[in-house]
Amino acid sequence: MRIVLITPAGPTSRTGNRVAASRWAGILRKLGHHVTIAPSYDGKRFDFMVAIHAWRAAESIQRFKALYPACPVVLQLSGTDIYEYLQSDPGPTLRSMELADRLIGLNDLVPNVLPKRFRSRLRIIFESAEPPTRERRPSARAVTIAVIGHLRDVKDPLRAAKAVRLLPPESRVRVEQVGRAYAQQWAAKARTEMKANKRYRWRDDVPRASVRALLARSHAMVISSLSEGGANVISEAVAARVPVLASRMDGNVGLLGRDYPGYFPVGDTGALARLLDKLEQEPGFVRLLEKAIARRAPLFRPAREVATWRRLLAELISPSGRD
Repeated sequence: MRIVLITPAGPTSRTGNRVAASRWAGILRKLGHHVTIAPSYDGKRFDFMVAIHAWRAAESIQRFKALYPACPVVLQLSGTDIYEYLQSDPGPTLRSMELADRLIGLNDLVPNVLPKRFRSRLRIIFESAEPPTRERRPSARAVTIAVIGHLRDVKDPLRAAKAVRLLPPESRVRVEQVGRAYAQQWAAKARTEMKANKRYRWRDDVPRASVRALLARSHAMVISSLSEGGANVISEAVAARVPVLASRMDGNVGLLGRDYPGYFPVGDTGALARLLDKLEQEPGFVRLLEKAIARRAPLFRPAREVATWRRLLAELISPSGRD
């Protein structure tokens, strides 16, 4: 099949949507299909559309379905779709969902917030990550905490930096953050934090190889987001066997599981500081996190994601698949 994969443009090629689009294009090509990635639909004939982000791709989906109503559309629901736009601006998101033949959620709690009439169309795909090529060797000089992701409001990006300020003077915990600032104000905040906080370093945007190298030398990763659809950085950390300290909200719980021991309340600096102190002081807590990560690891294997896509395409290609 000829497939068009619509993904909204972002400030870098390593936004979550763009990373997912590139990986999914690779999977679809591996399954024998011709894939074109585009930020919007231009009216050309394709057999199939995969769209990322219901609100941003609304016009593309509507145009494609108007021109080729018999051709399937698979729509991946972003975190902002399901945790923001369904409440604040539901029109475009709901129209996209109505037109889509299948919906993709990235964490297994998505059904809880989806309108009931759409749940039969929903399929959960856990975004995968390749196992690291280098052996994990946490730094011996410090307890290195990775924070990976672009600096923007919804990521609450400086929560870990604020938390390490609360640790005892003798603490060896250090936060190393990578990711581009979406706005100059976030770049300014990160630079100001570095000047005032010797335990914090921001390295700006870096290549993917540098991200994986950071994980390899980290003792843990912090994801402090206010909202997420399902962050691929969790997949990367799990594949690298790096413990995760995560804000307790659906996008994280839906990936790590309800009983995962490394959660802190959203925005709670003190609670995160206590987890960081526990990570440094209690080897038993580290082992607990590592065991919990190992139990979730099979969900994020590349072969599983490929198999899920194969089943999804088979559903839609069959004569009764879109009932």
